Amino acid sequence: MAKTDSLQGTLDLLVLKIVSRRPRLHGYAIMTAIGEMSDDVLRAEEGSLYPALHRMEEAGWIRAEWVKKDSGRRARVYEVTAEGKRQLAAEEARWELVTSAVNRILRTV
Repeated sequence: MAKTDSLQGTLDLLVLKIVSRRPRLHGYAIMTAIGEMSDDVLRAEEGSLYPALHRMEEAGWIRAEWVKKDSGRRARVYEVTAEGKRQLAAEEARWELVTSAVNRILRTV
């Protein structure tokens, strides 16, 4: 399976989980974390990640703030909101349900 296909339907879950564990990451750091934490099995592309971050911000799941980095460049950093924590719990429950169902099929077919 292509790496870009692996994230379909799970990007919100992964971003919310990573940002809840490591608040105030910028977009590139989130992309890097997805790759590193999955041993490079998963990859989030800019064309998918940044629209997802914007959508999650509009939904109230994350908040963003512009900060000035040590290098002098500005970066937009993200934090999970209380609503985002509720959404993360719902996403994790859905993921457990789906993976359990897939595993049942794999064991019986």
